[in-house]
Amino acid sequence: MSAQASATNSDSLETAAKPTENETSTQHIIRSDRAFGWRDKIGYAFGDLGNCFILGLVNSFLMIYYTNVLGIAGATVGLLFLLARFIDAFADITVGRLTDTSKLTSEGRFRPWIRKMKYPFLAGAILLFVPIVNQFPMGVKMVYIFFTYIFYGIFQSAINIPYGSMASAISADPNDRTSLSTFRSIGSALGGGLTGFFIPIFMYATTDTGKRIVSGNHFFIIALVCAGLAYVSYLFTYHLSYERVQVEKTKPVKLTTVLKGIGKNRALIALVFADVLLVINQILAGTTTTYLFNDYFRSPAAMSVAMLFTYATVILLAPFATYLTNHFGKKEASVTALFIATGLYLIMFFMHTHNEWLFLAMLFIATLGAGLFNLMVWAFITDVIDYHQVVTGLREDGTVYGLNSFARKCGQALAGGIGGIMLSVIGYKASAAGGVAQSAAVVNRIYGLATLLPAVCVGVAAVILLLWYPLTKSKTQENTKILKERDAKEAD
Repeated sequence: MSAQASATNSDSLETAAKPTENETSTQHIIRSDRAFGWRDKIGYAFGDLGNCFILGLVNSFLMIYYTNVLGIAGATVGLLFLLARFIDAFADITVGRLTDTSKLTSEGRFRPWIRKMKYPFLAGAILLFVPIVNQFPMGVKMVYIFFTYIFYGIFQSAINIPYGSMASAISADPNDRTSLSTFRSIGSALGGGLTGFFIPIFMYATTDTGKRIVSGNHFFIIALVCAGLAYVSYLFTYHLSYERVQVEKTKPVKLTTVLKGIGKNRALIALVFADVLLVINQILAGTTTTYLFNDYFRSPAAMSVAMLFTYATVILLAPFATYLTNHFGKKEASVTALFIATGLYLIMFFMHTHNEWLFLAMLFIATLGAGLFNLMVWAFITDVIDYHQVVTGLREDGTVYGLNSFARKCGQALAGGIGGIMLSVIGYKASAAGGVAQSAAVVNRIYGLATLLPAVCVGVAAVILLLWYPLTKSKTQENTKILKERDAKEAD
């Protein structure tokens, strides 16, 4: 539903009631006073750029800060992260529900959350790295890190869920949403790549004896810089993005009604299962790749190249995302790419090569296969939100997005535990004194984990999307047409 198609008179706003069993519960508003364009794409990209300035810092470096600066045991930190991720997951659902039930303003429904919640979120990120905490007694440290990390996680949900949900409000056109998903992924890759490259350069200090140590003071400065960059990014998102598809809730929708609607949303359920599997694969791939190149190939140079693949694939695939969607459809293109990736992982498993560069070449192509879904996943969610509206008559952007985010965080929590358990199961020996030589059996098992595990995760996700996910290219176009016709009928 383009802005031009929705304009039926000279007014910039069109309002009509839904012709469904919930016709007194919602009021659909289509803004046509600004066409979708580059401002929206760039503004939306800045949102995940800002997110990843903070997430890149916290997700990749908070553990080493806790262990090497605050002196907290790694097992304790791991338990904290596991508990916090589950709390965050429930926070995602809660915030999603709150955004759907909050009052629609002239700014839209989601942009006000970004405007307001960036302050406590960025403050929470800075509080994680306050240097004076290192002087606290251990008991006080534990209390401090627990409450500040939970505080940070809750307000991360308060800004990330509205931001993610906003894509379906910026435009109703599937091609526009694919562009938004692509630009979001580019913003994420840039934010993650920049933090991953620069933070290791600045996080160390040199003592009087010439020893390099992780510096709490340096981390505090890094946190301030990342928060400042994120703040500017959120300003761009707020001012450049524009909500055109708006729904005013004129009567509260009962939670039981929403839950029944979710039970009918086959597309959402299938996407959740596939997405969780691919999130688990992505996290475990980061773990297994490190051990594979450290212990099996023993090639730090090849490891560095492999670690760049996640970001490189996004940049390489981005120009082709809209073309693939227009010609094949999101489901069709993603399923094909996932099956290709599965085949390559299986070939690598049976080849059992010791040539790291041959392995890297095949890994790169396999990563492209899984990366295409990751590039389009946010557009998948907006299609699912439309499908939810077609099936139930309810527009629940935040709730649907929050539920998928809840599942992703549960997958992240599970992956964090699975990685450590599998290393123990294969007999990997840890050493705090610089590492020990692993047996030939163990390093071969590492190779098996690094190839067979992603083959299973990616392959099962492909089967789920193929057989269970109903939103083919034609079905997505049909849903868009249905919603257009409803709006046209209501406007007459």
